[in-house]
Amino acid sequence: MTTPSVPGPGPSAAQTSANTPPHYSPEEKRHRIFSIMAASSGNLVEWFDFYVYAFSAIYFAAAFFPKGDPTVQLLNTAGVFAAGFLMRPIGGWLFGRIADKYGRKKSMLISVTMMCAGSLVIACLPTYAQVGAWAPFLLLLCRLFQGLSVGGEYGTTATYMSEVALKGQRGFYSSFQYVTLIGGQLLAVLLIVILEAVLTDAELRAWGWRIPFVVGAAAAVVAMLLRRTLHETQSKEAMQNKETGTLGNLFKHHWRAFVTVLGYTAGGSLIFYTFTTYMQKYLVNSVGLPIKTASYVMTVCLFLYMCMQPLFGALSDRIGRRTSMMLFGALGALGTVPILTTLHQASSPVTAGLLILVALAIVSFYTSISGIVKAEMFPPEVRALGVGLAYAVANAIFGGSAEFVALALKNAGHENAFFWYVSAMMVIAFLFSLRLPKQAAYLHHDH
Repeated sequence: MTTPSVPGPGPSAAQTSANTPPHYSPEEKRHRIFSIMAASSGNLVEWFDFYVYAFSAIYFAAAFFPKGDPTVQLLNTAGVFAAGFLMRPIGGWLFGRIADKYGRKKSMLISVTMMCAGSLVIACLPTYAQVGAWAPFLLLLCRLFQGLSVGGEYGTTATYMSEVALKGQRGFYSSFQYVTLIGGQLLAVLLIVILEAVLTDAELRAWGWRIPFVVGAAAAVVAMLLRRTLHETQSKEAMQNKETGTLGNLFKHHWRAFVTVLGYTAGGSLIFYTFTTYMQKYLVNSVGLPIKTASYVMTVCLFLYMCMQPLFGALSDRIGRRTSMMLFGALGALGTVPILTTLHQASSPVTAGLLILVALAIVSFYTSISGIVKAEMFPPEVRALGVGLAYAVANAIFGGSAEFVALALKNAGHENAFFWYVSAMMVIAFLFSLRLPKQAAYLHHDH
């Protein structure tokens, strides 16, 4: 078992026993906390850049696709957004291999640089009126580029933050990955709201939609500079191993761990996107709330959900990752249908918001420890690859399709079937959570 190299005097062997939290010097504690902040800042920027596309699509759809039915234009932009999801498994494999073989720091620097480049190019793209069919083609290329980047971001950041977090508090510190993931979405929404307040609709459609992409590119430069200061956690011994970062090593020796992670991530991704990105449309189309009211409800809910993550992460440090995951699966399986059914009949925004918060609290048992519970399943030589690839595959299939499946079933007159589909996936997540070891085989004893 290799030990990550982190700056500062490390804890002694006696201090790193299984039952005794190590004592960190003030200097090392500062180093580790700064490293977590620097790594997670890039995560925030990556997700801001990725989601600002979805939130500003209504303003730039006509610029890239032939003028006609606005719905068709939005469907075209949504198709380009979905294409970004399909690139995630490739990104999970590529950046997972880079992180294991050449270092976590190098992988994180490349991914945030790619996201920066993608956003900057989108901000400068010519329109359909200027270059014809080249416009949507170039937009698609940029989104594929960004999808590749964000696909690799999750696994590498989750691995790095798990390795650098203070032992005994790893659940708490690694929870900041989802704090920044949700924070990126919230900042994207906030920027659009600000632009809507200061620019006219015509200005937004003409050139204002480019501003969020410029902001995203600039923020990525800051994140890149912060990440340049990070210290590597992957050992030289592991990087020199010819089996490091290979699919052969992963599937030959750790396929059971990979399948377990894939199993509970499928349910986790589905329920996460159900109660975050799809929920705004559900509040409008099914519950009957006005669009602006639904936006306010979801903004408040997402902010509170973001604040929940460290609390549930700290709870996992007390009760164990396996217990948290079992609670997630069980409560999700039992609560999804009643929550969504009751929400359908909600008479006020407050009632709707409270029901969504109950659901998000259940989801927090998973999202707060999403990175660490995966990282603890793999040794350092395939950790980023195992985490990133399993997450990206499950996320692309089940998370990326959540909205489409929900709307398709509603259109077919079987909306309630989606509720039961999510519940069934939660049963599967619970069953796979039973496969988790009571004490992690990897990372648990690292210091």
